[in-house]
Amino acid sequence: VQLQASGGGSVQAGGSLTLSCATSEFSFEENSIGWFRQAPGKEREGIGCFGGKENTPYYAHSMKGRVTIYGDKDKRTIYLQMMTLRAEDTAVYFCAGTILAYCAGYGANAYRYWGQGTQVTVSS
Repeated sequence: VQLQASGGGSVQAGGSLTLSCATSEFSFEENSIGWFRQAPGKEREGIGCFGGKENTPYYAHSMKGRVTIYGDKDKRTIYLQMMTLRAEDTAVYFCAGTILAYCAGYGANAYRYWGQGTQVTVSS
């Protein structure tokens, strides 16, 4: 099982960025994929997840209202669209997979498969 996050980069505060999570040998029609981030010196933080069984996104408080998670099953890819970015959003962003069909309320420990992160840097 492979998950690969991509699309990170540098952006000005107030800007937008969309990250992609490409999956291999992982069915997110039956499982779920989550998005997390980790800033230097801070713990890993959940952003939200896409519950494959319900085909529905769920959002944590960390970026709620500024992000949209959606999936493209034909491309086997989950997206994290981020808007109105702030300097404090600077972090390495990860996508991860869990065999749970419903993902709401589950933390990082529920996720078995992790991809390499992608760096997002927001300058003020």
